Amino acid sequence: MLEKAAGVKFRIVHFDGGPQQLTATLGGQVDVSFDNVGVINARIKGGVVRGLAMMDRERSKFLPEIPTTPELGYPTVISSSTRGVMGPKGVPEPAVKKIQQVFLEAMKSPEHMEKMEKAALAIKPLVGEEYARYFRDMHERCKPLVEAVVMAR
Repeated sequence: MLEKAAGVKFRIVHFDGGPQQLTATLGGQVDVSFDNVGVINARIKGGVVRGLAMMDRERSKFLPEIPTTPELGYPTVISSSTRGVMGPKGVPEPAVKKIQQVFLEAMKSPEHMEKMEKAALAIKPLVGEEYARYFRDMHERCKPLVEAVVMAR
């Protein structure tokens, strides 16, 4: 997304995981790396790395000093982490509603909220059609990116 929006070409470097990515970033083997707020929050606050941009429409409450990609002139460069709960087709609507209610209550529990806050993970529960709309939008935006990666191999 950023390559297209900025009119640049990155040389993508793949790693086995986050520790190797961080090592390469700190060692200067890569110029920039992309990570989630929860993963990099403490390192940014500790001055180990510098946060350049949030790929979101709103600034992170955990790192409010870092501008968003839309603020920097890239309104289409939005990427976020999400988790979804799904079941097989045909689950009766009353059961779906109950599952949604239980998950919303669990996500809003003080214990869960405290753990998420400590991990610097933002909570934005979406259920039903709202989540389906989000998922469809993300799928449509990411589909060409996945296809480009597959074609490049």
